[in-house]
Amino acid sequence: MSTHEHDMHEHDHEHDMHEHDHEHDMHEHEGHDHAGHDHAHSGHAGHDHAEHDHSGHDHHDMHGDAAIAGYRRRFWISLALTAPVLVFSTGLQDILGLSGPRFPGSQWIPAVFGLAIFVVGGVMFLQHAWMELRMRQPGMMTLIALAVLVALGYSLAVTLGLRGMDFWWELATLIDVMLLGHWIEAIAIRGAQNALGELAKLLPDEAERVADADADSGETVPLGEVAVGDLLLVRPGSTVPADGRVVHGSSEVDESLLTGESAAVPKAEGDTVVGGSVVSGGALTIEVTKLGDDSALGGIMRLVADAQSGKSGTQLLADRAAKWLFFVALGVAIVTAVVWLLLRSDDLAFVLERVVTVLVIACPHALGLAIPLVALLTTSIGARRGVLIRSRAALEEARRTDVVLFDKTGTLTEGRLALESVVPADGESEDEVLALAAAVEARAEHPIARAIVEAARERKLASAGRASGFRSLAGRGAAATVAGRELTVGGPRVLTEGSIRLPEELVAASRELGTGGAAVVTLLEGERVLGLLAVRDTVRSESAEAVRLLRRRGIRVAMLTGDAHAVAERVAREVGIDEVYAEVLPDRKADVVRELQRGGTGSSAARVAMVGDGVNDAPALATADLGIAIGAGTDVAIESAGVVLASSDPRGVVDTLILSRAAYRKMLQNLAWATGYNAIGLPLAAGVLAGVGFVLPPAVGALVMSVSTVVVALNAQLLRLTRFTR
Repeated sequence: MSTHEHDMHEHDHEHDMHEHDHEHDMHEHEGHDHAGHDHAHSGHAGHDHAEHDHSGHDHHDMHGDAAIAGYRRRFWISLALTAPVLVFSTGLQDILGLSGPRFPGSQWIPAVFGLAIFVVGGVMFLQHAWMELRMRQPGMMTLIALAVLVALGYSLAVTLGLRGMDFWWELATLIDVMLLGHWIEAIAIRGAQNALGELAKLLPDEAERVADADADSGETVPLGEVAVGDLLLVRPGSTVPADGRVVHGSSEVDESLLTGESAAVPKAEGDTVVGGSVVSGGALTIEVTKLGDDSALGGIMRLVADAQSGKSGTQLLADRAAKWLFFVALGVAIVTAVVWLLLRSDDLAFVLERVVTVLVIACPHALGLAIPLVALLTTSIGARRGVLIRSRAALEEARRTDVVLFDKTGTLTEGRLALESVVPADGESEDEVLALAAAVEARAEHPIARAIVEAARERKLASAGRASGFRSLAGRGAAATVAGRELTVGGPRVLTEGSIRLPEELVAASRELGTGGAAVVTLLEGERVLGLLAVRDTVRSESAEAVRLLRRRGIRVAMLTGDAHAVAERVAREVGIDEVYAEVLPDRKADVVRELQRGGTGSSAARVAMVGDGVNDAPALATADLGIAIGAGTDVAIESAGVVLASSDPRGVVDTLILSRAAYRKMLQNLAWATGYNAIGLPLAAGVLAGVGFVLPPAVGALVMSVSTVVVALNAQLLRLTRFTR
C-alpha cells in the first residue's frame, strides 16, 4: 500500500519572528518584550519549557494588543488637545489670513496645550529615537524626534519673546500624524506569533504513568515529571506524550502531524512512536526513550527556531529613507547656519529662522504615513481575496520571488483520500464490491475507510446489509460479517499473511494502480478475492491554473513531497510541474529550500517562496525567503509563515505576488513624493535664492509639507485599483 503525505491538519506571521527593524523595536518599547524571541531559543529542553512557551505566546499577544491600544489612546488624547492649539495659534491664523479669538492670556493657550501634547504623544518618540541612536542606526524615530524638538524649542523661544512665528500648531499636527501612522502600522503588522508555542501545543500536559507494561491503569502525572525509561499508558484517541518504544499492545497511530503520511501507521511491540502522534486503535504501553531537544518534535522546534533566528531582518523602506533624510537635513541645517552666520552675523534671528525652516521642511509627516497606509490597504485588499499578510517584510519580499516551491499534500492536493476506482473480480459487479466494502468499513475511522464509505454514499448505493462482529485489524484493515458473509477489507499484508493470491485478471490492475501512486485495498470473502479498491489524494482543481499563472509571470515552479516518486510524478504531471523533489523527509525539507537558494541544482541562486500546510513544513517555511501557509493547515505552519492563504486556494500565491509588486510600486511612489519635495524644499529653506529676493518662509514650508501628507494618502487609495488575474 502506498503511503501519502497527509498534512491536511497542519499549518505554516514571516511571520518572521526575528524580524528586527526599528518599528518592531518601537512596538516592543510601547508594549512588547522579547519574550517570544527568548522562548524560541530556550523553549525545547523539556515540557516545562514548552509550557513556558505557551505563556510567552499569550504574553506576546497581550503586548501586541497593548501597543495598539497605547497608540490609539495617545492619538485621541493628542487630537483633542490639538483643537485649542489650532484655534488660538497666531502663526496658523497669519498663514490662513484669519483673525481668531483674543482675550487676556489667550496667547499662552497654544503653548500650554502644545506642551501637554508633547508630554502625551511626543516624549515617546524621543525615547525611541534614543534607542535608535544607541544602536547607531538613526531612522524614522530620530527624524521625528529632531522635528519635535526643533518645533518645541523654537516655539518656546518665540512665545518667550524671540522675534519670529511660533510653531505650536506644527508641533501638535506633527505628533498627531505620527501617532496615527504608528497606530495604523501597529494594526497592519501586529506582532508575529510564536510558532514554537504552537508546536508545544501538540503535546499533552499530562501522561498516565504505569508500573508494569501490562497494567490497565496508572497515575496521572504532569509531563514535566516524566523521565526517560518511564512506562506510559496511551489510550485510544490520546496523544503520545513523548518519543518511545511500544512494550505492550498493538494499534494504529496517526503520525500525519509530524511525518506527513496520510495513512495511519501500524504499531506493535518493539516499534517506535513519536510524541505528538495520536493513537487511533487499541491502547499502547510505551517506554519513554527521548525527551525535549532529543525528541522528534523537539528537533522540529529547534529547526524552526534556527531558521527564523538565522534570517536577517528586513529594514523597511521608510526607515532607510528617514535615515538618509536625517543626515541630509542635519547637514543642510549646519551648512545653512555656518553660511548665514558668515553673511549676516548681525541678524541671529534670521539665521535661526533659516535653520528652523530647513528642519521643518524635513519633518516626516508624509514619510510617516507613506508606508503604513499602503501596508494597511494591502492587508485589507489581500484579506478580501483570502490572502492574509502577516508581516510587512513578507509583503516586501514577495515581489522578489524567483522560485515557488509547493508542498504536495494539502497544498496542491486536497489532503484527503478519495476513491479512484473499483476493479471487481470475474463474476462480481463494481457496485456490489463497493457496497460490501463500505458496509465493512462503516464503523472504521481510517482515512481509507472514510474514502470508501463516502464514495458509496455519493453513488447512492443500496446498503449491502448491517455489519456485525466488526474487528479492526491493526495495520492490515478491517473485518465484519455482512448479510451472513465473512468479509475483510485489507491491504497487502492481509494477502501476504493469508498466502492469498490475486486472480490473474486483477494482477495487472493492482500493479498499474500501485505504480500510479494509489493505495490499493482488497475485498475478500474468506480467502476469495471479490475485488480491488484504489484510493488516492485528489489534486485541487485550482492547482494547474496556479502553476500556469506563475509560469506566465516568469516564476519557476517546483514541488516538494515526502511521498514516493511515482505518486509525486503523477501529481506533477497533472498540474504541470517539471521540477520535483520526492521522498524528502520532514527534517530535510529545509535543506531543499537552502539548496534552491544557493542555486545548488545547477541553476543560479534564487529567492524562494515555500508554500505548505504542515508541521513538517514549518522549518522549510521559516527557512524560505517567503513562507506561505495554506489556511487549512495547522497553526504551527501559519505561525512560521509571512503570508497565509485563508481560502486554501493555491492561486492565492499569484495574488500575493501581484499585490506585493503593486504595493511596492505604491510605496516607492509615496516615498518619492514624501522625500522628493525635500530635494527642492531644503535648498529653498536654506535660502539659496535669497540673492534674487526669494526667501521661503517657515510657515510656507510647513504648509507645503502638510499638503504632501494629503497627496500620499490619496495616492495610497489608488492601490484599490490593482488588477488581479481572476
